Amino acid sequence: MTKSLDTPWKIWNELERWWTYPQARFQFALNGIAWGRGWRFYGLPIIQKHRHSTMTFGDGLQLRSAVRSNPLGPNHPVFLTTWQMGAILEIGYNFGMTGGTLCAAEKISIGHNVAIGANSTIADTDFHPLAFRQRDLTPENGQTAPIIIEDNVFIGMNCLILKGVTLGQGCVIGAGSVVTKSVPPNVIAAGNPAKIIKDLGVRG
Repeated sequence: MTKSLDTPWKIWNELERWWTYPQARFQFALNGIAWGRGWRFYGLPIIQKHRHSTMTFGDGLQLRSAVRSNPLGPNHPVFLTTWQMGAILEIGYNFGMTGGTLCAAEKISIGHNVAIGANSTIADTDFHPLAFRQRDLTPENGQTAPIIIEDNVFIGMNCLILKGVTLGQGCVIGAGSVVTKSVPPNVIAAGNPAKIIKDLGVRG
């Protein structure tokens, strides 16, 4: 009881979670997404699912979309998007994210026990062609390449993970990083563009 009184905002977060629960269930059902066990939503995410795409989420999903749900202050709700026909967004169990965006035009595959800090964006597409003449002719024909995030990865706040990247098991991405190339397992990478700055010394 004393702990609750010391952090009263958490009481309001739990009240909002229960208020959001039936709305979230309806939203996921409307998009044909199977409901998992132990899911928690603090504010409603925004789901943009192509009718001919796939979204799957494991048990223990936790999404924080409300501004007051995290001290880091999500600047918009979590976006879950499959941008094009055939796109796949698949996430394992115990996934957590605050604000930010997951946008799959081809494929984003996220393993188990992955945590993503506030206001980060993961997109497997350039959205638009780089050459201006192509943008005029086919504005939605940007290049795509799958993103793979393996188990136990932690991504800090305000990160950008770009197309074709694999984040190896147990790696950590420092806050504010722009990741343009794959990162091996069990290292810390940070910066713009992100580079390995430390080996975590974890093996097996």
